Amino acid sequence: MTAPIAIIGTGIAGLSAAQALHAAGLEIQLFDKSRGSGGRMASKRTEVGTLDLGAQYFTARDRRFVDVVQQWLARGWVAEWSPNLYHSSNGQLSASPDEQVRWVGIPRMSAITRALLGALPVRFACRITEVFRGETHWSLQDADGEAYGPFSQVVIAAPAPQATALLAAAPKLASAAASVTMEPTWAVALSFDSPLDTKVDGCFIQDSPLDWLTRARSRPGRDGSLDTWVLHASSRWSKQHLDMDKEAVIETLYGAFAEVIGCAVPPPSFGLAHRWLYARPAAAHQWGALADADLGLYVCGDWCLSGRVEGAWLSGQEVARKLLEHRQ
Repeated sequence: MTAPIAIIGTGIAGLSAAQALHAAGLEIQLFDKSRGSGGRMASKRTEVGTLDLGAQYFTARDRRFVDVVQQWLARGWVAEWSPNLYHSSNGQLSASPDEQVRWVGIPRMSAITRALLGALPVRFACRITEVFRGETHWSLQDADGEAYGPFSQVVIAAPAPQATALLAAAPKLASAAASVTMEPTWAVALSFDSPLDTKVDGCFIQDSPLDWLTRARSRPGRDGSLDTWVLHASSRWSKQHLDMDKEAVIETLYGAFAEVIGCAVPPPSFGLAHRWLYARPAAAHQWGALADADLGLYVCGDWCLSGRVEGAWLSGQEVARKLLEHRQ
């Protein structure tokens, strides 16, 4: 009996690979350090409802991904988001001419990964700290010292720094992953009892601690009685204030928001800050996926391509293609 394939990470990349391998008839076992799927598409339950603090939307440009998004649309997993989109530069708001089609998960971004996961076997709240190979098979060990295996192959679908730490058995793959710089982002959610008097649903921002903001209720399928906004700080500001107290982050980004939004902004009734340590790669790559097929060790993630949701999905498909090709 062939040993199953281990996949570490249940973000879009890991689940894309898992779906492709499962469809090919292979047995898989998923692991994730979090309590649920999604990675940077995970949603957070709060007293003001479930919030998307990571990816706010995604686009589809590659024909393969366009086709799969249409399948997601038909299944009710996603909807098109058509916001009143603006740019802000030097404190001046201007309507954006951008006509890019944008998609969101319904009713939250993590609905996509939950649907992709389906009934696939997964261990959540399990942080894998070591990946090691015996004579013929792979084994994993978690932070509590528990071992898992044997596995025929291992797919690591994690941000580059976390992947690097698991690649001791493949120095060339570890070196490639270690060469990738991942940038952080502070995310803040602010809720107001009364709707703010602005037409802005989303805004790209320059010359500010912020580089993005969005109105949660403008996105399809969202509910909630409060007017909730999600703010993303720029990578530069986030790096400079990486260890800032969360309350101070909320206060600073609230001030930046009030300067940008172009209307009166009362004190929020709710505020929350979350630090994404590995929010996005600093540069795009063209690897698709990393592989040592002879060893049976594979790596995928958005950082192997564009750094976008589409890149994560394509990377997962590529890692599955490489693995299946070697098994033939």
